[in-house]
Amino acid sequence: MKTIAVIPAGGAGKRLKSHVAKQYLLLDGVPVLAHTLRVFQNSKDIDEIILALPEEDIVHIRQELVEKYGLTKVTRTVSGGKERQDSVHNCLNAIEGICDVVVVHDAVRPFVTEELIARVVEAARAEGAAVAGVRIKDTIKNVRDDDTIATTVPRENLWAAQTPQAFQYELLKEAYRAADREKFYGTDDASLVERLGKEIKMVEGASENLKITTNEDMRIAGALMKNRIQGSMRSGFGYDSHRFAADRKLILGGVEIPFDKGLQGHSDADVLVHAICDALLGAAAAGDIGRHFPDSNSEYKNISSLILLERVKAIIEEKGFSIINIDATVVLETPKLAPHADAMVSNIARVLKVSKDCVNIKAKTNEGMGFTGRNEGVAVFAVTALTERKNNNART
Repeated sequence: MKTIAVIPAGGAGKRLKSHVAKQYLLLDGVPVLAHTLRVFQNSKDIDEIILALPEEDIVHIRQELVEKYGLTKVTRTVSGGKERQDSVHNCLNAIEGICDVVVVHDAVRPFVTEELIARVVEAARAEGAAVAGVRIKDTIKNVRDDDTIATTVPRENLWAAQTPQAFQYELLKEAYRAADREKFYGTDDASLVERLGKEIKMVEGASENLKITTNEDMRIAGALMKNRIQGSMRSGFGYDSHRFAADRKLILGGVEIPFDKGLQGHSDADVLVHAICDALLGAAAAGDIGRHFPDSNSEYKNISSLILLERVKAIIEEKGFSIINIDATVVLETPKLAPHADAMVSNIARVLKVSKDCVNIKAKTNEGMGFTGRNEGVAVFAVTALTERKNNNART
């Protein structure tokens, strides 16, 4: 069954009084939109993402956000419309082939969780439509035009609707066709489905799942992000070394380096990737590369270490972690690595599905000292920082 996420991101940030649209504002150094899309990228319940953007932003955002942050599930970017509903409609029209469930989510709700997405999708599959929301805590007053209170509204059955909102695809298409015929604009997608007389399941969301609309919201979001990172960050250290050997290719960071020798090892002996794997596994308290990929197993004979790195990524994600950054130092006398550093960074970022800004590779000589100084081999030191996603998915 195929589930497609639709993210309307055509806002201009007017209520923030900012010259930068709110979806592009930086939160912990990363655009709000990228934070939101990362959650859907990591969600096991989402197969594709269709993104609606201002037409003039499409090319730039695909290059500087979608590609930069490794958002491979974004299969299409379409022009947004005058209203949010128009943008969602354009995304729905861009869906090709089989689709079972559509999940609509606000671009500026970056604190959505994979767990909430899963519950809303599950409810939509069972009930036809589902909406995330939270119970109203405050007393609600119905106020007259002259700002005097008319009545107190019973709050027992009142909920504040959020996104994600999920619908069986054909149901949402029918709701949009009806709204289009009648020139009706609703405040959310659920309101269009309600007009068809269909029941919609309310799924408990989280107060943290706020929509960034005002400057106050942005300040709250900054505090939430700071607390999230400080409360869940883990670091790991990795080290590996290999001696030079004749009749072997020199592979570092997945790049074949022109040289008269390669590195000795059971796999392709990519010592850089091996050190990064150990740093990632160490941060997640998941053992080491030798435990997961022993050299006694013929399956790993001459295997590309990038494949091992991809498997390490799956291991740490299974334990609930996401990568913040990686920093590695390669110690060798020759050859020079500077001409190949960008390609190494690109390979590692691509496999790990992170921004290239999250990966740093440096090369140092050892001034003629030790085994690296004698040009007998290569050593690599790597450190990494992870954030614990499973805590972020807890309901609040």
